[in-house]
Amino acid sequence: MSICRFRSLLSLSKCNSLFFPSPSSSSFSIRTFSSSHLPHQLQNVGFIGLGNMGSRMANNLVKAGYKLTVYDLNSDALKKFSQMGVSTKKTPYEVSEASDVVITMLPSSAHVIDVYTGPNGLLHGGKLLRPWLLIDSSTIDPQTSRNLSATISNYNLKEKKGDQETPVKLDAPVSGSVIAAEAGTLTFMVGGPEEAFLAAKSLFLSMGKSAIYCGGAGSGSAAKLCNNLALAVSMLGVSEALALGQSLGVAASTLTKIFNCSSARCWSSDAYNPVPGVMEGVPSSRDYNGGFASKLMAKDLNLALESAKQAGCKYPLTSQAQKIYTELCSDGHEASDFSCAFRHYYSGLDEHKDQ
Repeated sequence: MSICRFRSLLSLSKCNSLFFPSPSSSSFSIRTFSSSHLPHQLQNVGFIGLGNMGSRMANNLVKAGYKLTVYDLNSDALKKFSQMGVSTKKTPYEVSEASDVVITMLPSSAHVIDVYTGPNGLLHGGKLLRPWLLIDSSTIDPQTSRNLSATISNYNLKEKKGDQETPVKLDAPVSGSVIAAEAGTLTFMVGGPEEAFLAAKSLFLSMGKSAIYCGGAGSGSAAKLCNNLALAVSMLGVSEALALGQSLGVAASTLTKIFNCSSARCWSSDAYNPVPGVMEGVPSSRDYNGGFASKLMAKDLNLALESAKQAGCKYPLTSQAQKIYTELCSDGHEASDFSCAFRHYYSGLDEHKDQ
């Protein structure tokens, strides 16, 4: 896609250089800005998917000054936004008709496909679209992301946006918990036309602390699967080591101190420790409630496994991690945070304060 199609969109971002880094930057940090500085082509934002993550992301867009229109199957979620003065719609297509940009945050590839191409979906109105940009922040397989991007490239805009005549799509899944979504400290992994990524950067800045451009369509989705694969393996490795340490007579808190000042240090040990009683404010400290559900990790590992097979890559750790989280879900722990593998797979023990 040529740069000229986004020239008018990028020019506004360049004019706002007081608030944003230069367009050559592929990542950036959170900033505070008022609605008076929002580029006009981004002011009307549709948001579809008001679950634990999406509702908090949408709320941050409201705080940042965007004019929001929302949709969700859950009427209670819609009611909460309606009470905030946010416009609610009955179908994704109605959101599309009211928006310059539409963001989706949905549970699975099937949900994304349905919202885009199903009855009264975003693409329901023939070959003309109002939104110039569609952003999917769901964690789905890269091929679905690429297929949707290709489909959207065959549509035309109802009204040209500068030199741009056709809509574009970005896949922009996130890394971060519900707490990060609420605090606006998510990391976005973005695939699609780089010019669109740069033109829409204020959206990412309002919901996250950073956004990294990954490459063409589907590369953001691919990066998210790789990130969650590494996370699953590191959590299982830390859990296995801590459970072994307990069996050999070494307290988990002692091993954690060793890990965190030596070569075993990682996020799973120093920021999200899986042992109840070792760290406050993490899911293991509240009986593994909240956080990132084991069923979601199992879903992401299934996607990673299929992607590895398609790419012809070796995947022994992916396969083993997928089996463990599938087993956890089968044993009734699908809603528990994925760090529960320490207790429910490795039979690790809680650590009491007097230890």
